Amino acid sequence: MKWIVAVMAGLVLACGNDTSGDQAMEEMTPEEHARMQAGGTQGAVDSTGQAVRQAVHLSTDQARALGVTYAVVGRETMQRTIRTVGAIQPAEPNVVDITPKIDGFVEKLFVDFTGQAVRKGEPLLTLYSPQLVAAQEELLTAKRLAVQLDSSAGEAWQNAQAMLESSRRRLAYWDITPAQIAQVERTGVVTKTMTLVSPVSGIVLDKRVLEGQQVMSGMQLYRLADLRSVWIEGEVFEQDLQFLRKGIQAHIEVSAYPGEHLMGDVSFVYPTIDAQSRTNRIRVAVPNQGFRLKPGMFATIFFDVTIGRNLLVVPLDAVIVTGERNIVFVVDAEGMLLPREVTLGPRANNRVQILSGLTEGERIVASANFLIDAESRLAPTGGGMPGMQHGAADSTRTRSAPTPEPQHD
Repeated sequence: MKWIVAVMAGLVLACGNDTSGDQAMEEMTPEEHARMQAGGTQGAVDSTGQAVRQAVHLSTDQARALGVTYAVVGRETMQRTIRTVGAIQPAEPNVVDITPKIDGFVEKLFVDFTGQAVRKGEPLLTLYSPQLVAAQEELLTAKRLAVQLDSSAGEAWQNAQAMLESSRRRLAYWDITPAQIAQVERTGVVTKTMTLVSPVSGIVLDKRVLEGQQVMSGMQLYRLADLRSVWIEGEVFEQDLQFLRKGIQAHIEVSAYPGEHLMGDVSFVYPTIDAQSRTNRIRVAVPNQGFRLKPGMFATIFFDVTIGRNLLVVPLDAVIVTGERNIVFVVDAEGMLLPREVTLGPRANNRVQILSGLTEGERIVASANFLIDAESRLAPTGGGMPGMQHGAADSTRTRSAPTPEPQHD
């Protein structure tokens, strides 16, 4: 706080003894005077309405009092971590709906609750259907006819074989397994019900059938998902898309398992951006050992990306962002602080890439830039900050000695 007291003391002395501010007021144009009255003391502006910044000179003591530090423009490898939050969900290719392809009635349920694990080929339910009964009878008739004829029968034998194959194919189209079809042919007995089995291994995510229920062809009975691999979908900002692509490795943390670190890979980057949030969805595929990752869980995703190598960078605090321009104060050979407009690139870890405006090895102001910028803009009006010197000419200006008070007898 000492430097604040010093600045305030300088303000008092400047108001009492320095007449440069009064002279500047007299030399103001009517437009500048009106602008000052409306918004306080401001510097001159150029044709685009931007404040005109001039060189600033600071002594060592002034720089120390204001907390000014310096840095050298150099080249570095820039890396950053992109963080987002996503939801765990089943991988879409591993999700299967179980639907009957024939009308009928459910006689018995073998898989009768949500969350149950099933294996491929495991029975799901038995179904009674008059169409299935008729198809079995047709199969047995075709089988008997094919047995009675031999290849010497010529066309009749070929027709019998074609009818037998057609009967088998019809049952197979209704998801009756080859083993069940072979059993009907072997025993010669028509069964009242046929068993529907699971085509995949997975977990029952949804169950919409009850024992004794009438079902129609195409009706969803179960939804199964193989959860040995899951997806995590999150959203990243538009400006981060340039660093993310398919195959990039991701680090994953889940609150259910604190301290554990999981790994996954980016499997897909969505081709469209949300117009309101300006974000893009990204998908990470993660192996699910022991089914520990549950659909619906939230996960934090980290992407460690390299922005570039041998990039020209400066501290982020060294840049004054005005909204239309980006300014850096460069220290010249005589110690003057010169405002320089720069073009910025990506940012990472309090560093920012400089695309143009600076060269490697230049010395710049790294902190307290807002104070120097204020002096640079106020100085043209003669309203510079007390305790700071503007230009080389100001460095020679000295404060006049105070007038001695009259002595009284």
